[in-house]
Amino acid sequence: MTTHAYEALLRLLMAGGALSPRRALLQAAGDAEAAIAQGTATWRAHGCTPEQCAALERPDTRAWTAARRWLEQDNHHLLPCTHPDFPPSLLEVPNPPLALFVAGDPSLAWRPSVALVGSRSPTPGGRALAARFAGCFVEAGLAVTSGLAAGIDAAAHQATLEAGGCTVAVIGTGPDRAYPDSHARLQARIATEGVVLSEYLPGTAARPGHFPARNRLVAGLALATVVVEAAQRSGALITARLAAEAGREVCALPGSVLNPRAAGCHRLIREGAALVERPEEVLELLAPALRQQLPGLQSRLATPTEQAPPALLPARWVDDPDYQCLWRALDHNPSGMDSLITRCGLTASQVSSMLLAMELAGIVVCVHGRYCRTP
Repeated sequence: MTTHAYEALLRLLMAGGALSPRRALLQAAGDAEAAIAQGTATWRAHGCTPEQCAALERPDTRAWTAARRWLEQDNHHLLPCTHPDFPPSLLEVPNPPLALFVAGDPSLAWRPSVALVGSRSPTPGGRALAARFAGCFVEAGLAVTSGLAAGIDAAAHQATLEAGGCTVAVIGTGPDRAYPDSHARLQARIATEGVVLSEYLPGTAARPGHFPARNRLVAGLALATVVVEAAQRSGALITARLAAEAGREVCALPGSVLNPRAAGCHRLIREGAALVERPEEVLELLAPALRQQLPGLQSRLATPTEQAPPALLPARWVDDPDYQCLWRALDHNPSGMDSLITRCGLTASQVSSMLLAMELAGIVVCVHGRYCRTP
């Protein structure tokens, strides 16, 4: 984007008020510069209020300075909802963002991901489960999305980074703020090794209404939302509800009936969420949707395809006897699932999730329901 394009988009963002009129204006005009150039009559025709029109005419200079200063830093981006790098799944959420402030690589927000969410004050066991699930999702080639809140969110982000995976943090403040303050170092690391997303202008402090709004983006980015621990009034339940309304998978881990942090998970299960005890069960639920999306994701993310050179088993699986066994069972002649299960002595769930991870890594292809190594 040019400097003028950034300035025009910032004017739209700083106008405040309802998103829908400004989004309609931007989409109708095609870009922010054209939207601003059309003037007051057109702004009003798209539903902008007098207050919004006045703000479009005379932007807040302090907010303008903070935003420009943030955007001048390395690896900081501003993506309007009309930009080709804007995650398409977020256009389907309720009241889509007008734009996203991005710290890190914007393409990482396109990666297939699972949202791991839960209590801000989890038990030690809950933290351990979040880390275990995150590590397994990394092993399968998935990103882990969460809201960078205290508790389960932070545990999921941290475990993903430690496993060498990609994590997406959606925050409810401006991109230059951390909430809680103690997460500033973690947020900076995610911006370097993953990606941090915010729909709020730099300088925006944490406000109660921002966090339910943030949750709609967490749910929208992920193919599934997994709730590890949640009390009856946990914000994680909002994320789960929004994910279900969007037609995404919702999974919940059961806990002790004596643990109040499990009550929200039990409620989700009663309402139809999948009860999961192992991360492989989540991968099995996601397999059909991922395989359907795989060709487009490979093209977008420039991952290996059928035309890639002959593949080798990635280093992260070399010491895993199950992956070694499955790799040996595969060759360049397609094999059916039943045959692979028999040769490896593994369960259908194990083989299915491992094959999915290998497909995402680009070393295995599925041909009419049968599997072989990438030619």
